Amino acid sequence: MITPVYRLARALCRFVQLCCVRLVVVHRNRLDRSGGFVLACTHLSHVEPAILTAILDRQIDWMSRIEFHRYRLVARFLEAAGSFSVDRNGVPVKSIRTAIKRVQAGKVVGIFPEGGVARGKMSVMQGGPIKKGVCVVSYRAAVPVLPVLVLGTETLTKVGPWMPFKHARLWVIAGNLVHPHLDEPRRKVARDLMAKDLQAEFQAMYVELSMTCGLGASPVCPSLSS
Repeated sequence: MITPVYRLARALCRFVQLCCVRLVVVHRNRLDRSGGFVLACTHLSHVEPAILTAILDRQIDWMSRIEFHRYRLVARFLEAAGSFSVDRNGVPVKSIRTAIKRVQAGKVVGIFPEGGVARGKMSVMQGGPIKKGVCVVSYRAAVPVLPVLVLGTETLTKVGPWMPFKHARLWVIAGNLVHPHLDEPRRKVARDLMAKDLQAEFQAMYVELSMTCGLGASPVCPSLSS
């Protein structure tokens, strides 16, 4: 079920994207999944939720940093759109439980496995580390993780790319499903194994997208050469 607030937000995101963004999506069919799963996305800026909200027909319940929920009106809007908060500096037990409950109910939960904005060598697509909460959710809920990589969002911090006539350029690739190691009874071991699988898939997606779209020397996407 898609909430009215989410429908409104998605319509706005799609309008802005239609007017301002030239978007390339590789393996778009992989995004059209039914049932509950975790959508794990790279995080070059704070724009990725809007981009993926516009692309997917299903509602994504985003796990968002608690700082975004500190203002009452903003918090109400985010929660009405299905978002729930996570404290990156604490022990996110409540957030993990919320994510597990929602994916078990058949929803899509969006998580940034890097834990925050990560660029260059700190990005998982270039071998950077990830926080393993996404693996905990997947293992305990027995659902797969769909990794998604978005390139170009770090260029959208200026006004120019947002002007009409599609000055902004973005590239998205959906990866192969990464499944939890349910046959491993030791949760920590299973979590660590899945984290390695997820990191490897993100790196493979980065290479595929770079080669498919010819982005190796693209000045529009500095993350590719950092």
